[in-house]
Amino acid sequence: MGLFSKNKKNNLFSQGDIKKTLHKNLEFTAIEQYKLLRANLSFTLPADVKCPIVGVTSSTRGEGKSTTAINLSYVLAESGKKVLLIDGDLRIPSIAKKMEIDSTPGLTDLLMGYDNYQLSTFKSKLLDNWFILPSGALPPNPSELLGSSRMETVLKVLSEMFDCIVVDLPPVNIVSDAMAISNYITGMIVVVRESYTEKKELETCLRQLKLSNVKVLGCVINGANSGKGSYGRYKKYYKYYRYSSYK
Repeated sequence: MGLFSKNKKNNLFSQGDIKKTLHKNLEFTAIEQYKLLRANLSFTLPADVKCPIVGVTSSTRGEGKSTTAINLSYVLAESGKKVLLIDGDLRIPSIAKKMEIDSTPGLTDLLMGYDNYQLSTFKSKLLDNWFILPSGALPPNPSELLGSSRMETVLKVLSEMFDCIVVDLPPVNIVSDAMAISNYITGMIVVVRESYTEKKELETCLRQLKLSNVKVLGCVINGANSGKGSYGRYKKYYKYYRYSSYK
C-alpha cells in the first residue's frame, strides 16, 4: 500500500500556544511582513517547478526558523495554494509543540516505510488546504534519513499532491542535516535574528550552504528594529541574495 492509504483519526488544533506563533494572531506589522515574504518568494522560485520545496534553516538555534516556517506555509495556504509544512528537524522538533498537535505519526514513519496513512491525517483544522507533517518518533540517524533515497521518494510523492512544501530544518552550524536534504529541495531560506545572530555564525552558515551547492533563496531578519537601520551589520548579505524580509 502507498502513502496515505489508510484511514486514521485527524490531528486537531487547540487554541493555546498557537496564539504565540501563528500569523493570524500576530500584530498587523508582522502579518504584513509574512505576506511580503510570500510575495518575494514568488519572484525567487523557478516558474517551471510545479511544487517547489522550500527549506527553512538558520545558523544556530533560537533564531526563529520554525516560527518562520509555520507562518510562511500558512500565508501560502491562505493565498489558495495547497501547502504542506514538514518538520524536518529530527533532533529537536518543535512544530507539533508549537501547533499543539501529536508528533506521531510523522515524517520518520514515512521514511521507515510505515506509510499507510490517509492524507487527511495531517490536515489542519485552520485551513482546508494547509497540512502539517510532524517529525514522528526521533531516529538515531536523522542526517542519513534526510539524505536517503527514501526521502527523495517521499518528497516526490508528496510533490504530486501539493502546490508547495515548506520544510523546517535544523541549524546549519550545529548539524549537517540541512545539507543532507539539499539535493531534494528547490532552495533554502536562512533566518537571522537581529541582535542575536553573530556575524561570524552567519558567514559560516552561508559558506557551508554554498559549499554544498544549496540555492539560497534569501535571508529573513527576525525581530528587526524596523525603521532604525538596526540590520546594518547584515546588510551586505541582502545585497547578495535576492530578497529579504523583516519581522
